[in-house]
Order: sequence, then structure tokens, then C-alpha cells
Amino acid sequence: MNDKAENVSNILALERKEAAARKPDRAEAEEAVRTLLRWAGDDPSREGLAGTPERVVRAYEEFFGGYLVDPVDMLQRTFEETDGYDEMVLLRDIRFESHCEHHMAPIIGVAHVAYFPRSRVVGISKLARVVEVYAKRLQIQEKMTAQIANTIDAVLQPHGVAVVIEATHQCMTTRGVHKPGTSMVTSRMLGAFRNDPKTRQEFLGIIGK
Repeated sequence: MNDKAENVSNILALERKEAAARKPDRAEAEEAVRTLLRWAGDDPSREGLAGTPERVVRAYEEFFGGYLVDPVDMLQRTFEETDGYDEMVLLRDIRFESHCEHHMAPIIGVAHVAYFPRSRVVGISKLARVVEVYAKRLQIQEKMTAQIANTIDAVLQPHGVAVVIEATHQCMTTRGVHKPGTSMVTSRMLGAFRNDPKTRQEFLGIIGK
């Protein structure tokens, strides 16, 4: 692991340790759901809601499982037998579901991830997994875009990394301004994708932007 990747991994490990120290137990989490149900005006003891706290806690374990995974570690296994391949590697239309950290409402979209390998490549499923790890946390789209790009750049140390995310935020489509059909696009360009307009345009052209 190079110094840059190790630094990112250490920061993430510290965050996980601090989060574990203040994490309530399952019974407390289920009681919190019952409190919200009462606050909403319903009776958490009625038949239809009796099992809801347990189901919600299990769902949260799935929704926010990204806090338990080190994305740096999953990128460590790389391959150098590429016959000199030095062109863009691009994985597009990676579907994800995340949650807005302001309202805990779903964010649903797709990510497009590309990099220019320097001397090694990583299994393409790992690119999708990095997206998934960061998506399964409370997020804002801008931060998630930067996290994905920065992690790939730190671990693989390629000539460049590009990430574009397109997503619909239910915090603005189902509440607030109520604007269904709107989507948000964010991007993070590093290295060759930032410095070379032709490289950036090639990437954007492939993903249809």
C-alpha cells in the first residue's frame, strides 16, 4: 500500500472506530423507531407496526453498510499483466442507492467511473464496489463524487481519474419544492482528465455528456 492510500485507509479506520464507540445497541435503535412512530401519530404496538422497528433496523444495516467497509482495502488487488494497455478504462451506468444526510431521503442514480492506468489495473467489479461503499452512507452527492475519485486516485495512482454521478434526490422530489423529474449531475476530474481537454471530452462523449 502506498503512502497516499495508507493515509486514506487510516482516516477511514479512525472514523469507523469512533463511530463504533458511540453506536447504540439494537434495542436502543428499535426503541428510537418506536419513538418516531409515536411522533408520527401512530401506535407502534398495533399489529401492523409491531414488527416495524426490527425491520427498520435490519434495513438500516443494509442501507448504511458502507460504514463497515474499507474501500482502500478492496482496491489493493491489482493486475500488471495488461500487454501494455494504457488507454481509458471506463465503467458506466453503475446504479446506486444512497441517502441524503439532511433528510435521510433516498438518492437514486448512476455513476460513471474512468481511469487511465499507469502500470496496473483493478478488477472492474471493484470500481462498482467503491461506488457502493460510499453510497451506503449518509451522503451529499458532491462529497460522494469526490470520495470515489480521490480513493481510486490514492490507491491506483493512475494518470487520471474521472467520476460523473447523475442522481434524483427524493428530498426535493417528494417533499420541499416537489420537483419530480429533476436530476443532479456532479463530476470530479483528476490528472489527465482535468488537464487534457481531449481526454476529458473523450470520457464525456462515451458517457453521452
